[in-house]
Amino acid sequence: MARPSLDRRLGPIDAAAIIVSNVIGSGIFLTPAVVASLTGDPIAMVGVWLVGGFIAFAGAMSYAELAALRPHAGGEYVYLRAAFGPVAAFLTGWTSFVAGFSGAVAASAVGFAGYLGRFVPTAGDTRVLAALPLGPMALTLTPQALVAIALIAGLTWIHVRGVGPGRVVQNILAGLKVSGLVALIVFGFSLGDGAWQHFQPTEVSGTAGGFILALVPVMFSYSGWNAASYVAEEIRNPERFVPRSLAVGTGAVVALYLLLNVLYVYSLPIGELAATRGSVMDHIAERLFGPVAGDVMAVLAIVSIAASVSAMTIAGPRVYFAMARDRVFFRRAAVIHPVHGSPAAAIVAQALWSAVLVLTGSFSSLFTYTGFAVVLFSGIAGVALFVLRWRRPDETSPFRTWGYPVMPGLFVIASAAIVLNALLRDPVPTAAGLAIILGGLPLYVVFRRNSRKMGSG
Repeated sequence: MARPSLDRRLGPIDAAAIIVSNVIGSGIFLTPAVVASLTGDPIAMVGVWLVGGFIAFAGAMSYAELAALRPHAGGEYVYLRAAFGPVAAFLTGWTSFVAGFSGAVAASAVGFAGYLGRFVPTAGDTRVLAALPLGPMALTLTPQALVAIALIAGLTWIHVRGVGPGRVVQNILAGLKVSGLVALIVFGFSLGDGAWQHFQPTEVSGTAGGFILALVPVMFSYSGWNAASYVAEEIRNPERFVPRSLAVGTGAVVALYLLLNVLYVYSLPIGELAATRGSVMDHIAERLFGPVAGDVMAVLAIVSIAASVSAMTIAGPRVYFAMARDRVFFRRAAVIHPVHGSPAAAIVAQALWSAVLVLTGSFSSLFTYTGFAVVLFSGIAGVALFVLRWRRPDETSPFRTWGYPVMPGLFVIASAAIVLNALLRDPVPTAAGLAIILGGLPLYVVFRRNSRKMGSG
């Protein structure tokens, strides 16, 4: 029986739009305040975003070679399987399903409802309509949860219908998002009420450990730069277009993030920025242009978060599709829709689990516990590049990583430093995250056992 495969219908602009949308979500609205508090200095704060951008771009170039070498659905699941075997690959896929993509989708969808509540108060209403106790937790239905689930369901319906309508919606959302951010940057510096004196060094600056720890939320905000690798199986001429989309998409995000953070400091002193609660961008817009600008930024946030959820609805299910195709996930997830050509069951599975996380509210805990795993597994994928080059020297990729071995080496070292620092500085949530990751091993054993039974049958 032939292995199911997806049609190549995406171009480099489509893939770059997925990267931009996947990366620019709620992170850049919320994490700058955390980074400001950890660094304590305006130059150090911008420096963290610059270092994080370099790490992300170095990682993107490492993924570019891996994706050109193995242009299949699944991203690092495919690369870890080739370099380290099926167990390591399964753990990254399991983490993506239980928390990485599904948890981020749930958190973003709830954030979407919260911003929408600024204009439609019912959308952000957290009043309990119904509750179903389930042991230590409960499924809690609120108006906010209904709006969040409606967003997930609507985007799921669009992307189940295939990459044709999906990419149109994705490209429109990405275009609106980037246009809004560029307008904010241009008008913020040219017309806004800011001060370059805010960049003067502070008397109390953060420590080196704080700088490295600040890279965790920064890298979380950059996470998604590898999104094109998840859909490599659907990109035309992947040897050319996947590296191009990774370079253009990641480069655009790094440039936007750096300019936005310079604008943040231009608008607010570092101490005030660190004390900001909620969306930093709302405060910045109101400071630069007055109270009406806060509503404009809320609209931009709504569009940005919707684009992010849309991108994750494209990328995440390709991982589960690849796992199911290798018989280490539910078999149904490998089924391709007979009409639309999409991995429909995998898309629906992610949507259902994301909805459960919305109803339980557990996405915030998963987010806290497994945030470091984004850096961990992407760093391991960087190691996979070295392993595959060493193990299979005759297998030449159509794209060679720029600056090899320095660029991918720095990416791997930086990733290891971030994970180690998170373990030392926040051992309890990091250990809980490792427990969640390793908790997938019993499920892997079950899938493998069932796969052997099918093979022997």
